[in-house]
Amino acid sequence: MVLKNNTKSKKSQQSKKSTESKKPKKMPAESKTQAEGDEKITETNQLEELTAELAAEKDRVLRVSAEFENFKRRKQKEIEDFRKFANESLFKQLLTVVDNLERAIDSAENGNADPKDLAEGVKLTHKEILKMFDTFNVKPIDAKDNAFDPNFHQAVTQTETDEYPENTVINELQKGYLLHDRLLRPSMVVVSKSVEKKTEDE
Repeated sequence: MVLKNNTKSKKSQQSKKSTESKKPKKMPAESKTQAEGDEKITETNQLEELTAELAAEKDRVLRVSAEFENFKRRKQKEIEDFRKFANESLFKQLLTVVDNLERAIDSAENGNADPKDLAEGVKLTHKEILKMFDTFNVKPIDAKDNAFDPNFHQAVTQTETDEYPENTVINELQKGYLLHDRLLRPSMVVVSKSVEKKTEDE
């Protein structure tokens, strides 16, 4: 009987120890407070880092936006300047033409101009204008004696003739011009048409 009681007592003690070992150990109050403090510090640091990153990103966006606005203003000014001064070189060349015309007018008004000299001055001015046209790729349209082309010619009238094939430009009343490959002004022309044959009754 004594052995049985001792055995039961040992089993009871072992069971009690096993139960105690399974119970979670309580963290000391001081350690728990320290852990909570460390966690709060970590969260605070993360928040500060995110705030700093957000501020830096906002600053970058504002800087890029300001640079873009400055770029737009510069481009707008360049466009305005181009519109104002795009024809600067053209007008510089026209000044020489104006000078020659003014000299010719002065000579004619003062009665000092010889008709031949005046005609020669006009020819020289005309030559300078054509030279300026060539600089800017303004080319005259070669119309006379060519087939009528509505893309480049404007027929003012038609004339019956046997000397030219039908629809041929037989006279040019006003010269036409091209700017590069674009029509600047059509040639005003007279176009041939076949002579109508008269019947015997007529």
